[in-house]
Order: sequence, then structure tokens, then C-alpha cells
Amino acid sequence: MAFVVIEKGESIESALRRFKRKVQQEAIIKEIKKHSVYFKPGEKRRMKDAQARKRMRRRLKRERDVDY
Repeated sequence: MAFVVIEKGESIESALRRFKRKVQQEAIIKEIKKHSVYFKPGEKRRMKDAQARKRMRRRLKRERDVDY
């Protein structure tokens, strides 16, 4: 769990900025979104395969662009 200790004389805005940065670094929001919806095992597998295909296409495109 992310938390920040407010130093003496520190503004609330800066403490809030530090807290938001810490939450983002720990990927808390991403984890919450991931677990907020239930996906069937087959659905998860299809999404994972689609992401792998997307990564492969992106990698191949990048390699083709570098060759020229």
C-alpha cells in the first residue's frame, strides 16, 4: 500500500503529487483495473494471444523500418 509522510512545512499539493507518483510506480491502479472484471480462462487466453500477436507485429514493423 502506498503512503507518504507529510514533512513539516510541506504543502498538501506536493504531498499529493508524491503520493500519485508512488501509486503510479507501484502499478496499484493497473492491478485494481485488472481484478475489477472477471474474465473466463478461455477469454484470458485469447486476450493474451492477441497481445502477443500485437507485440510481434510491432517488433517486425520496427525491424523492417530499421533495415531501410
